[in-house]
Amino acid sequence: MKEYGTVISTFEGPSTRNFSFTLNKNTVVRRGQFVQIKTSDGKLIGRVSDIKKTNKYFMRPESVTEYENSGVQIDEIFPVTNWEYLIADVSILGVFTGNGFKQCSFPPSPGDRVTEPEKEILERFFGLDKNGLYLGDIEQHDVEAKINMTRLLQKHLAILAISGAGKSFLASVIIEELLKRKPEKGQIGVIVIDTHGEYVSFADDPKFSNKTQIFPSSDIQIGLSNLSAYQIHEFFPNLTYPQIRELIKIMNNLKKGKGYSLSDLIAEIEADESIPSKTKDILLSTCMEMRNAGLFGVADYPSLDEFVRQGQLSVIDISETTNLAEKQIIVSYFARKLFNARKNGIIPPFIIIVEEAHQFAPETAKKETAISRSIIQTIAREGRKFHASLCLISQRPIQLSTTALSQCNTHIILRVTNPYDLEHIGKSSEGLDRNVLKQISSLQVGTALIVGEAVNFPLFVKVRERESLESKRGLPLEKAAVEYHKKIKQKQKDAKEFM
Repeated sequence: MKEYGTVISTFEGPSTRNFSFTLNKNTVVRRGQFVQIKTSDGKLIGRVSDIKKTNKYFMRPESVTEYENSGVQIDEIFPVTNWEYLIADVSILGVFTGNGFKQCSFPPSPGDRVTEPEKEILERFFGLDKNGLYLGDIEQHDVEAKINMTRLLQKHLAILAISGAGKSFLASVIIEELLKRKPEKGQIGVIVIDTHGEYVSFADDPKFSNKTQIFPSSDIQIGLSNLSAYQIHEFFPNLTYPQIRELIKIMNNLKKGKGYSLSDLIAEIEADESIPSKTKDILLSTCMEMRNAGLFGVADYPSLDEFVRQGQLSVIDISETTNLAEKQIIVSYFARKLFNARKNGIIPPFIIIVEEAHQFAPETAKKETAISRSIIQTIAREGRKFHASLCLISQRPIQLSTTALSQCNTHIILRVTNPYDLEHIGKSSEGLDRNVLKQISSLQVGTALIVGEAVNFPLFVKVRERESLESKRGLPLEKAAVEYHKKIKQKQKDAKEFM
C-alpha cells in the first residue's frame, strides 16, 4: 500500500470532520483523491479537498520584499528548495469498522501515517457492485465504478451538464451497459426520446443493431380510437367543457366499430345536426389541427409489443420535428401508455430516457404549453413502485420541473457553469458539500460526479470510452466540415468519371 504522508497538527485540527497532512517527498496526490488512515476505531477514509504549497523562507512578506529590493535572490543565499513542502487538506467521509461504515467520532492523531486506500474498502465504501453497470473509473484510483442497476435507476436518474460536457455520451454508455446485460442478471426495456438524433447510430452498430429499433417521428401514429375526449383536450387545451361533452358523445358512437380514422371523426361531426354550429366549427377546427400534426391515425404505431422488450433499445427519433407541441404530444401519449401498461404488468420493467427534459417537463410554463409535464411528474412520483424508471437529461436544470427533478434520487453531474443552475443543483442534490459543489464548474469533459441513491458518498468518475458508434449528428464542427468536404470531392470525382 502506497504511503502518502503524515498527519500534522493545525489550528483547525485534526478533528472529526477534517485533517491535514504533509506529503512525502516525490509523492503526488491530487485534489479529489481518497486517502486512508489506520485508527483505533477502524480504517478512516477521506477525500483530499485541497493541496497547498508552503516554504518557511517566503512566509514573511517584508523579508522577501527586502531581499528582492536589494537585488539579491533568496535562493542564492538560503537552501530554499529544501524547505518547500506540500500540505493536503482532507475531508473525513467515514470509518470502516470491518462490518460496515460509521461516521467519524474521534479524530486521527498528528503523526498518523496517511496511505492509499485499499481497493476492496473503497469499493465497499461507495457501495459499488461487481455485477453493476460499468460507467468508468474512480479518478486517481485503479477502481472500476460499477454501479448497481437498481440503486441507479429504480428511483430515477438525472444527468445534468452544460451543452457539450458529455451528457449524451454518458447516456450512451449507460444504454450499452443495459443492452449487454444477460437475462439472469436482469434486463429492462430501454426507450429513448431522441431530440437530436444522437442515438440512432445504435442501429448501425454491429454490436447493438440486433437490439435496436428506430421509430422516426414521421412514422409514429396515435390511434384515435385509443384516445379519450379528455386526452384530446390535454393535447388541444382550447376546447371548453361543453365542446368536450359533444366530442365524448361523437367518439362513443364511433367506438362501436373496431377503429376509426380522423376522416371518420370529421364526417361524424359534420353529420350530427344536434351539435350547435359554433361548437361544430370549433370541433372541426381542432380536427384540422390534428390532421396538420400528422400524428393521428387508426391504430398506434409502434405497438407495445414492438416498443418494449427486455434487453432491447427503442429510439423515438423526433429530431426532424420542429413543433414543440407535437413533440410533447408524442412523449405524453406514449409515456402514459407505457406507464399504464407497466402498472398492469403487461410489459417488462423499463426506463424512459428523456433528452432535453426541460422542454418536456418545464418548471414555469403554463399547462397548455407543457402537455407532457403531467405524465413525467406522475412517473417520477409513482414509477419506482411499478419499476417504471425515468432518466431526465438537461442542460438547464433550473428550468426543469422541480417535482420531477426532486424525485430523481440519483444525479450524475458533469460540468455546469451557470451560477443559477449550480445553486439549483446544490439545493436539489443531497450529499453535496460546498467543496464538492465548487468543483462542478471546473470539471473536465468526460468527468462526472455521481451523488444520491446510487452511491454511499459523492463520487467523481472518469466516464469510460463508449463502445457504440458515435452519431454523425453529434460530430464536432471541424469533423463535420471535413466529412462534408470529402463527400463533395467524391461527388466531383464520380461526375468526372461518369463524363
